[in-house]
Amino acid sequence: MLQINNINQYYGGSHILRDVSLQAQVGQVTVILGRNGVGKTTLLKSLMGLVPVKTGSVQFDGRDITRATPYERARAGIGFVPQGRKIFARLTVDENLRMGLATKSGSTPVPPELYELFPVLKQMLHRRGGDLSGGQQQQLAIARALAAKPKLLVLDEPTEGIQPSIIKDIGRVIRMLADRGDMAILLVEQYYDFARELADRYLVMERGEVLKSGIGKDMESDGVRDMVAI
Repeated sequence: MLQINNINQYYGGSHILRDVSLQAQVGQVTVILGRNGVGKTTLLKSLMGLVPVKTGSVQFDGRDITRATPYERARAGIGFVPQGRKIFARLTVDENLRMGLATKSGSTPVPPELYELFPVLKQMLHRRGGDLSGGQQQQLAIARALAAKPKLLVLDEPTEGIQPSIIKDIGRVIRMLADRGDMAILLVEQYYDFARELADRYLVMERGEVLKSGIGKDMESDGVRDMVAI
């Protein structure tokens, strides 16, 4: 579904990403781990077209999208949940969800499935996004990304600042979406235990490079916990 080939990225004179390559397969959760400042978020911004790729390529669903705009990538079937959620605080929950349908033509309805995945959203449809708790906002951000039924769901640290009970709910939804077999999931995460529970494949980044990669079930024996420990 997704193939990133030898991506290089620079900020000024700093070489941020160094020949980073990865794959994300349908039906799997691919987890990217690493300490702060190793280039994880920059990699996602490059994937989403928010910063231009200097060298390398991004292939998605059999198509080269290296130079595509963020809107074109969203329309192609990539759903993005950015770090910090970035919900629209002054819009209602319902309006936020409808923003996730911006790439669809006509009056496409919000998929009822979203309220099954996150029941709290149905209870708060007419509440403003800014009035929700951090965990509820994260659920809203994920639901908004799912509204257009993406082929690839990209999440940037969805557990950041979230209470443990909602972290469990989010993990359950991610696993269920992957197991359904019609979507690839790319997850950037610092919370090791959450990542280990979900990962089918993993990559560890350090100083802009992929330090190690492998199968999720081997993370403990591969010493990944020590690699990402602060």
